[in-house]
Amino acid sequence: MMRFRLIIIALSFFIPFCLPAQTPWRNVPIDSLKDLTDVIHHLFHKEDTVNNSVLRQKNPVQIGVFPAIGYTLQTGFALVVSANAQFYTKARKTGDSSLPSTIAASISYTQKSQTIIPIQALLYFNDNRLIVGTDMRYLKYPSYTYGLGMNSAPEDSLLLSYQYYKLHQAVLFQIHPHVYVGPGYDLDYFWNVRESYPNTGPQNDFEKYGSKPTSFNSAITFNFMRDTRDNTINAYKGSYLSLIVGPRLKFLGSNTNWTSMLLEYRTYLRFPKSSNNILGLWTYNWLTLSGTPPYLILPSTAWDRTFNTGRGYITHQYRHRLWMGTAGIERVLRELRGSILTGMEEWKYGRMKVQWVNF
Repeated sequence: MMRFRLIIIALSFFIPFCLPAQTPWRNVPIDSLKDLTDVIHHLFHKEDTVNNSVLRQKNPVQIGVFPAIGYTLQTGFALVVSANAQFYTKARKTGDSSLPSTIAASISYTQKSQTIIPIQALLYFNDNRLIVGTDMRYLKYPSYTYGLGMNSAPEDSLLLSYQYYKLHQAVLFQIHPHVYVGPGYDLDYFWNVRESYPNTGPQNDFEKYGSKPTSFNSAITFNFMRDTRDNTINAYKGSYLSLIVGPRLKFLGSNTNWTSMLLEYRTYLRFPKSSNNILGLWTYNWLTLSGTPPYLILPSTAWDRTFNTGRGYITHQYRHRLWMGTAGIERVLRELRGSILTGMEEWKYGRMKVQWVNF
C-alpha cells in the first residue's frame, strides 16, 4: 500500500503540467498599467519604451511578478514572491468569447520557519467547452491549532509540526452554456505530524480525536460548476456556483473511508446600480457527509483554497466537521474592500449546534 501511495504522489507532480498541445497563443489588447516585469524591462531596454505595448502584444504569455512582505498572526512576518500568468490557449478573433487561462503561484518563508508554496491553475480549451483546474500546495509548518468547536480560546492553543502536500484537480466538460460537469482527483497527504512540545496535562482535542503521524487521503470527485462571470480574476458581473463531492476510499490508498461535500456560490452586483461600486456576495459550505476525516483536514478558518474563510480570525481558530458561512465584499474602483462573516455551524464529538458570529 505504501508503494501505491508513493506512486500516486510522484505522478501528481506531473499531472498539472501535462496539457494538450494548442495553437499559438496571442494576447488581447492591454491597458497601460505596469508591474515589476515592466519596470525591469524598462531598466535594461530603455530604447524599447515607446514600442512597449507592441512588444507586449507579441509575447505569448503575460506574466506578473510581485515581491512582498506580509504579516499574519499565523505566520508572523513573511517574505513572499508571487507570480501569475494570463493567456489564451488559441489565437482570438473579433467577438471571440473565450476566457483567459490563468496560473498563479507563490513561495513564502515566514518568521516562524514556515514554508508555503501554492500553485493554482484554471485553463480553458476549445472555446470554453473544456476546463482543467488545478490546486497544488506544499506546506511545511509549525502551526497553532485550537481544538474543536466554536468555544476555543487562546489558552487552548497547541503547536503542531507537519508537512502537507495537496493536489486537487478536475476536468470539466460543458453540457450547456456556462454549465460544466466532470470528474476530478483529490490527494491530501500529511506526514511528520506531531506536537511540537509534549503534552504533560489532560488530553487535548488533538489527542482525543485519535490523530496519527501520517494521513493519506485519496478521492475521485464529482464536480458541477456554473460560471457566468465576465472575468475569473476580477469579475464585475455574473455569478459562480460550484459543487464538489469527494469520497475518500481505502482502495485508492486512503487510511479510512470518508466523504466530504463543498458547496460554494459567488455573485457580483453593481450597487447602487448607477455607481462603479461592485458588491460581491460569497457563501462557502464545507460538510463532512460520512466517516471520520483526519484532524488536520477538518474544515477550519482560513483553510480553504484561498485562505479567506473566517477572515479576521487566525488560521485554525475554529475547526469542526461542518462549516457554513457567508461573506460580503464591496469593491469600489478596485480599491475599497471589507468583509462580513454572518454565520457558522459547529459539530463537536457528534453533537451539533448553531452559533452566529457577527462583526
